[in-house]
Amino acid sequence: MKKIILASGSPRRKELMGGLDIPFTIDTGNSFEESPIEFSDPAEVPLAMARGKSRGFHRPLQDDELLITADTVVVLRSSDGASVIGKPHNREEAVQMLRKLSGNVHEVITAVVLRDKEREESFTDSTLVYFAELSSSEIEYYIDKYRPYDKAGSYGVQEWIGYVGIERIEGSFYNVMGFPVHRVYKEIVKFAD
Repeated sequence: MKKIILASGSPRRKELMGGLDIPFTIDTGNSFEESPIEFSDPAEVPLAMARGKSRGFHRPLQDDELLITADTVVVLRSSDGASVIGKPHNREEAVQMLRKLSGNVHEVITAVVLRDKEREESFTDSTLVYFAELSSSEIEYYIDKYRPYDKAGSYGVQEWIGYVGIERIEGSFYNVMGFPVHRVYKEIVKFAD
């Protein structure tokens, strides 16, 4: 088995990866600068970001290492087209994002790249999330208490807002948390062969 490196500072990805009972280390050293990327299809954004993170890793990989990078976006589709909702920079942006998601269906897309010294494999996973109508006071309570500024779409499905605001999901719950561990596990097993 290769030495697995998770190149992510996300506590949720660390927790989910840990649940696989596979030894890994975390190394977030990276020269890739995340900035908005425009694509005709928003589903291409997380894959481009995950690849950028993989290729921007701060050092060459050793023969016995496997690097894992990931990126998650929230895509809201409407009659005006599809828009990517990233991480909020401040309270006002977080409020605006949750107002857009309230009462609507959105798609959470996570892309994962696995790379060793010889090859690179990637995949995306998609989940539909059905949000109930949220009141302004519910949105403000959540943002002020949970401060979701490090989360795509300004929410964590595993937090209070997920309990009260998400009516149902179609797809992987863990993908909504930002790491589709069921697929990650299968890809790690493939790499080990």
